[in-house]
Amino acid sequence: MKQQPPRTGYEHVIPEIEDWPIYQLSEDRRRFIQDIDAFTLKRFMALPTAQQTDILSKTIYRERIRMKEEPWKVDPPNERQFWKKIQNELVGHSLDRGEEEAKRTNQELMQRIIHRYSEEIVGTFRKKTFLFARRFLTLFFTRLLNTAAGRNIRRFWGSKHRLQDRLLVRGHVETVRKLMTKGTVVIVPTHFSNLDSILIGYALDAVVGLPSFSYGAGLNLYNTGYTAYFMNRLGAYRVDRRKKNPIYLETLKAVSNLSIQRGVNSLFFPGGTRSRSGTMEKHLKLGLMSTAVEAQRSTYEQGEDRKVYIIPLILGYHFVLEAQFLIDQHLKRMGKERYIRSKDDFYSLRKVLKFAWRFFSEENEITLSFGQPMDVLGNYVDENGESYDKYGNRIDLKEYFVSNGKVSADLQRESEYTRHLGERIVERYYKDNIVLTSHLVAFAAFQILKNKNPRLDLYALLRLPPDDYVFPKESMRSVVGQLRDRLMEMAEKGEIKLSEQLMWDVDRLIEDGIKRLGTYHLAKPLRFTKNGQIVSESFKVLYFYHNRLEGYQLAQGIQWKQYALEMV
Repeated sequence: MKQQPPRTGYEHVIPEIEDWPIYQLSEDRRRFIQDIDAFTLKRFMALPTAQQTDILSKTIYRERIRMKEEPWKVDPPNERQFWKKIQNELVGHSLDRGEEEAKRTNQELMQRIIHRYSEEIVGTFRKKTFLFARRFLTLFFTRLLNTAAGRNIRRFWGSKHRLQDRLLVRGHVETVRKLMTKGTVVIVPTHFSNLDSILIGYALDAVVGLPSFSYGAGLNLYNTGYTAYFMNRLGAYRVDRRKKNPIYLETLKAVSNLSIQRGVNSLFFPGGTRSRSGTMEKHLKLGLMSTAVEAQRSTYEQGEDRKVYIIPLILGYHFVLEAQFLIDQHLKRMGKERYIRSKDDFYSLRKVLKFAWRFFSEENEITLSFGQPMDVLGNYVDENGESYDKYGNRIDLKEYFVSNGKVSADLQRESEYTRHLGERIVERYYKDNIVLTSHLVAFAAFQILKNKNPRLDLYALLRLPPDDYVFPKESMRSVVGQLRDRLMEMAEKGEIKLSEQLMWDVDRLIEDGIKRLGTYHLAKPLRFTKNGQIVSESFKVLYFYHNRLEGYQLAQGIQWKQYALEMV
């Protein structure tokens, strides 16, 4: 019987779940793991024997430190025995031994370690679990939306409000849908919240109509039983960020590389982690990104012309649940000031439910902006998957992987391709970013605060008592108006995108931005008092939201008028 997707958005590109690449990969999991083991082992065995031994020694040392300093509930119970045995065999049969015996021992130990890691990393995809999760999330979010929107539990079974009215999908959606049938799609989103993975996954399925993507989930999520149950069955591959040894990292890259070669659509956050400062990513981690480039070359080597397409995805939140925790971490990491570390307790069920209620009841939206699709070299592609250079000329991508008349590996060349691809992704993050009213008012307010305290550095500014200040409405109108004019000029040049609300008159824009900004936080970054004054209860959180528009050089064009910050 055909399983119908939820009726909230586009028709599904591939209606039958059994035809989804991720389903087919999961059905062939055992062979996939064998391929990963062989692929990774081959790379290490190409190294000199002494280097292999050194890598094994470092891996054992780092794993023993990890087990001692960062133990998790999800860790296998036999870890200590496994690594102790590996160490004993390395000492007894590789160190200070002849070349042949050392190489043979290294290969056996590498094999066992790689297989242990590949079994840990590779997840599964269960159709029944996916269908349950799809129905549950659709019912839960939709009913919660109707209940919260009316703030009345009797509305729980209503259907007036629609989920897609709150998950706003914009940008190159139709092109992305067509590319799904032309090749393999890799989505690379910005990363601000622990909600990102859940919301992206749900929106891609229920709103955009795309098959499930393979994505990396932090192993820490598996510490909770119910979370682990779903993660293990929804196509996620497990990523343990505690493990920095070369064998683990190479195995992880092999999982990504080989799954892309098999045509599995993938999603990973190239920033590596949530943005602590609130800014969009500028410096990307290129490890997993390099696997897309290598997978493209390997596909050509195998005589196939299937292409890999890179899709930037820019998330737009009016508020980020963990903003207080994240900005504290950022400021502490900067080393300029000692801050009490906040607890990141996002994972409590009470927090999630309270967040969802507040999100819907305050009529907030989350914007997902699909950026300009590219090939693995950063060239733009059209809906037919054809690549074009910066002059608009159509190009043959395969030619860029040819040496001496044939497609061949060149790691230095591919490293340069990856670096360039990272730069193009960052460029599209900024150009396809959709400015929300909350972004604009937060940026304007913090710039006003800076302008009125020119002698204070950032950390002194953040130590100011927010209770002492009111942001004059005249100043807010002036600065917001100037910034909007500048943003409109940039939008006309294709340098940024604007939400519809930015076209409202300035007073309504400011009111909307302040109403939506940081709704969840106990200490509001901006709010109206009973008599209509604009105040802040936390300059640190205001700074976090201000940072969303950093990188556009907007502050340089502000013409300041003499509106003084007033004492409350």
